[in-house]
Amino acid sequence: MSLIQLENLTRGYDRRRGVSGVSLSVAEGSLFGFLGPNGAGKTTTIRVLLGFLRPTGGAARIFGLDCWNDSKAIKRDVGYLPGDLRLPDWMNGATALSIHGAVRGRDLAAAGRDLASMFHLDLRVSVRDMSRGMRQKLGLILALAHSPRLLVLDEPTNSLDPLMQKVLHDYLRQLAAAGHTVFFSSHSLGEVEQLCDWVAMVREGELVADESLAALRDRAGHEVTIRWKEETQALRLAPPEFLRLTRRAGAVWQGTLDGPAYRLVDFLAGRPVEELIIGRPYLESLFERFYQHDREARK
Repeated sequence: MSLIQLENLTRGYDRRRGVSGVSLSVAEGSLFGFLGPNGAGKTTTIRVLLGFLRPTGGAARIFGLDCWNDSKAIKRDVGYLPGDLRLPDWMNGATALSIHGAVRGRDLAAAGRDLASMFHLDLRVSVRDMSRGMRQKLGLILALAHSPRLLVLDEPTNSLDPLMQKVLHDYLRQLAAAGHTVFFSSHSLGEVEQLCDWVAMVREGELVADESLAALRDRAGHEVTIRWKEETQALRLAPPEFLRLTRRAGAVWQGTLDGPAYRLVDFLAGRPVEELIIGRPYLESLFERFYQHDREARK
């Protein structure tokens, strides 16, 4: 079942474009990564999903409901952490949980204490005395305490130390395994690669990728280094079409292998190879190439 459905979503501003023609589907129970550089349109998309902005074109639905017309009903079962979290200085963690519980008509104190223990946050501390990392933890606790069916997180690990990032990732995996859906917005491909099972990416307001991590890894291919025994052989030989060389210096070839590794092994059989190293590139490398191809296609 698709928990989130965007169909040709467009949201414009007076002097600039937010997002244009974005269509994607988020399956229930998934860890969905929503990627893009700062200013790409991630936050605009999230604000449309949460009913803070009205689309100028297309449609956005959560739980089968329209994100603008049915925003109040949708918010009952959504937890949200904004990228620019702001909390009143006078409140502490316990007060914040009490207020959020009253708004939702639920007692969130016990769940909040459990989450505070997990994140190592003292709920008695006032916001004015909290570090940025502590405020981020409190924002996460407020988003998670009512055990929402859908969790929308905009750059959630900002200001968290590596240990707390791991704690959050582990907890989000538990939620997804229990059937909750996580919409995880980030500019860090490395982080999304560790956590998510599906990725969509926006660039300059348009969707440029929407596929599983497994498919992305297949597309990324293999990073290859070949060191030949004889420099003359390396200079004379033409690489096969499935090996895209990025560096060719003396007896060394470096490049990217498209397709299975056995094809390269077959090609090298019987040839004077000193060393062969086959690895995988970071997904950043794939998207750098993808963006380059995307720009060239627009010319």
